Amino acid sequence: QVQLVESGGGSVQSGGSLRLSCAVSGYTYSNYCMTWFRQAPGKEREGVATIDSDGSTTYADSVRGRFTISQDNAKHTLYLRMNSLKPEDTAMYYCAAGVSYSDGYCDFTDWGQGTQVTVSS
Repeated sequence: QVQLVESGGGSVQSGGSLRLSCAVSGYTYSNYCMTWFRQAPGKEREGVATIDSDGSTTYADSVRGRFTISQDNAKHTLYLRMNSLKPEDTAMYYCAAGVSYSDGYCDFTDWGQGTQVTVSS
């Protein structure tokens, strides 16, 4: 059974930093994709950053240059380092895991419960 457990959220002032973690267990796919999503109240869910099993990464324009996605395969943990945080980054952040296909499509199969990030001005 796959489990994704996020941690590291909290409250920070504008310009501050946080590092989110997503502990992964039970995941066996070799061609995987893992994504950090976020959703603010009243807004649509947004894909923030993705890392594939080959180590390639993609970022939303809104976070490129400020956020960094990484993974520690030995610890089975996904990270999201967030620097220069802005009030508009305030949201619930979720990690998701899925199967990666050759055309770039990611079929998300498992989701965490989320961790709240609040950035004050």
